[in-house]
Amino acid sequence: MRVVVVGAGIAGLAAAHALRGRAEVTVVESGDRVGGKLRTTSFEGMPIEEGAESFLTRVPDAVRLARHVGMGHDIVHPATTAASLLISGRLRPLPPRTLLGVPTDAIGLIRSRVLSPVGLLRAAADLVLPRTILPDDPTVGGYVGARVGREIVERLVDPLLGGVYAGRADAMSLRATVPQLIPIMSEDRSLLLGAYRVRARTAPADPAGTPVFASVRGGLGRFAAAVADTSGATIVLGATVRAVGRTPSGWRLTVMDTGASDTPAAPGAGGSGEREIDADAVILAVPVAVARALLARVAPHAAAPLAAVPYVSVGLTTLLYRGARLPPGSGYLVPPRAGGVVKAATFVSAKWPHLSAGTDLTVVRASVGRAGDVRDLERSDVELAGVVAAELAAATGLTVRPGASRVTRWPDALPQYLPGHLDRIAAARRALPTGLALAGAGYDGVGIPACVRSGEAAAETVLRADDAVRTGRIGP
Repeated sequence: MRVVVVGAGIAGLAAAHALRGRAEVTVVESGDRVGGKLRTTSFEGMPIEEGAESFLTRVPDAVRLARHVGMGHDIVHPATTAASLLISGRLRPLPPRTLLGVPTDAIGLIRSRVLSPVGLLRAAADLVLPRTILPDDPTVGGYVGARVGREIVERLVDPLLGGVYAGRADAMSLRATVPQLIPIMSEDRSLLLGAYRVRARTAPADPAGTPVFASVRGGLGRFAAAVADTSGATIVLGATVRAVGRTPSGWRLTVMDTGASDTPAAPGAGGSGEREIDADAVILAVPVAVARALLARVAPHAAAPLAAVPYVSVGLTTLLYRGARLPPGSGYLVPPRAGGVVKAATFVSAKWPHLSAGTDLTVVRASVGRAGDVRDLERSDVELAGVVAAELAAATGLTVRPGASRVTRWPDALPQYLPGHLDRIAAARRALPTGLALAGAGYDGVGIPACVRSGEAAAETVLRADDAVRTGRIGP
């Protein structure tokens, strides 16, 4: 079986790895490297992430894949994950044992001083309020706000969702972004009691002290490269897929060489100019807008639902300090209402001390960019780094200036899961012709484990379809 995977992000690479030994795989990537938003580069001699910096261990897919590609002994965990919130210009500890921002520890919430007295009283009203009538797929902010009040949405849920999706809780689908709350919405009247019961049920499988996040030594870019190397696939870089069309026996991709790579292309899938690649199946592991454009002619009914998946651009500013002292913890989150440019800051050298061990260097990484507001990303690199450094100084008390800075921009980086997202993606997949599959963050989740799972599921989809065609159960 010949399979072409379009896109060499971690979802596409996971698909190629899952097909190892079961298909002849070609991965076509328009850029000059594999990994997508997993990119590790040297910053003042240290391997620092320019994209995603870690993956969840509670969702096992990424850890399992790392072990499969021989990196099990290279998995590292943060030294601290104790984050804070910037409230009224002061850093307050993130309340312990929250469920995506929903408190489950009343004493810890009070001690954190994140909420005002009025906000605490409003949250407690959830215990006596009648059941809330909501749409089948409400927004996260709509549901949480109706039960426990707007302060929890604005000071806890919004910063946490913003750090993952760069979106606002009032626009994000509850079912797609916080599925942990779905049983509570349907089975419990009180959100606080329901969240407490959910955490109590999951606690035995997630004992205290179990690391929540992980990375690999040398960076996640190295992890992506290892997945590519062990997949056995032919990797074609610097090539853009212009069109996907049917053939009597499968699919034909029109590919244009972009000149983004010096890597020689494989016979039949390389060289200069435009060429064609034939395949029995195609996996589109690309952003939704790219997939939609490729599907527009060959599968218009699959392309149509994808129009309702917008993306948000984000930026990362990495700053290096010498001899600086930061507050304890792994960093802080900034509620949108607090204003400013920085939405989150990670104290990289405290969270991952092995990166700067034996030096007096302090590395901080700040995230910029929210849904509906791209003005800050229009600043020059120098101006953006200066504004970020000033906000970090105001929040943390830093008195030294950064000795080096780097700004990384990710245009249209993060998909926004609006209400009805899961139904739209399901409709798009139902309308796909046999031999086509979708994978990636735009469909099934933005975290690395979710992308790995999405890519592996797409691989299984095309294998099952090929088996059905060969056995005559369905037509080509």
